[in-house]
Amino acid sequence: EIQFRIISRFVNEAAFCLQDGIIRAPADGDIGAVFGIGFPPFMGGPFRMLDITGTQKFVDQMYKWRDAKGPQFEPAQILVDYAKAGKKFHN
Repeated sequence: EIQFRIISRFVNEAAFCLQDGIIRAPADGDIGAVFGIGFPPFMGGPFRMLDITGTQKFVDQMYKWRDAKGPQFEPAQILVDYAKAGKKFHN
């Protein structure tokens, strides 16, 4: 659980970057994370990871941690919106 909790903060920050227009597209965030800071390549980057594991599952877990650990686990609004709509970041 601790590994996922640590990586979840990074994934959430990547979502904030997309939401705020700091990165143009999910692919930019994935490539930058893998080649720039060493995000585990087998996970494909933060947005590919969300598509594989499920954004709704991720958001639900973030809410649980927010309630237990504090507001630093509040999911980015873009994640909540994608989860509600059942959207994926990559086609």
